[in-house]
Amino acid sequence: MLEDRSGSCKSVEVIYFEEPGIQNTDETLKHAYRRAEELGIKDVVVASTTGETGVKACRVFKGFNIVVVRHHTGFRQPGMQEMKKEFEEEIIKMGGKILTASHVFSGVERGIRNKLGTVGMLAIISETLRLFGEGVKVCVEITVMAADAGLIPVDKDVIAVAGTSRGADTALVIKPSHSNNFFNLTIKEIIVKPRTR
Repeated sequence: MLEDRSGSCKSVEVIYFEEPGIQNTDETLKHAYRRAEELGIKDVVVASTTGETGVKACRVFKGFNIVVVRHHTGFRQPGMQEMKKEFEEEIIKMGGKILTASHVFSGVERGIRNKLGTVGMLAIISETLRLFGEGVKVCVEITVMAADAGLIPVDKDVIAVAGTSRGADTALVIKPSHSNNFFNLTIKEIIVKPRTR
């Protein structure tokens, strides 16, 4: 039971997928849109590596402030951007914003870990969030990245959508914060997530 805007309690549906993965993308976006409409949320942050999920999200969330967060250039190979050019162009054409930035939970810390074999605090935060599923960790990460880029407000709730490897299987309602105030961020609701990791 949750309190609605009037302060009274009401039931809210949460969807749990049996398995994580790309096959849940359409359902994830459908339920994320439903909850955004119910709550009057107009800001959506979506993780998309190749851009395919970003395009789908732009179609579903037409008229919203939609931020598609992709991997930083060089994530897999030096100098290479994984988002396909045709998807990038379509996202922009539909009014979506594309964010390319170092990942909040890795960035330089990943370079230190790769070079020296040490584990930092950000890796611990990441692994803790992964206890709830890969998508939960990514939803939190991309929300902070979008807030730091000034692409979403930090004084209003947003919907964050992410997945496990490819596609989308997780959607959350999040009260954002900037990275320098990370612990002010609040995961307010789970809309959908897989039951397994």
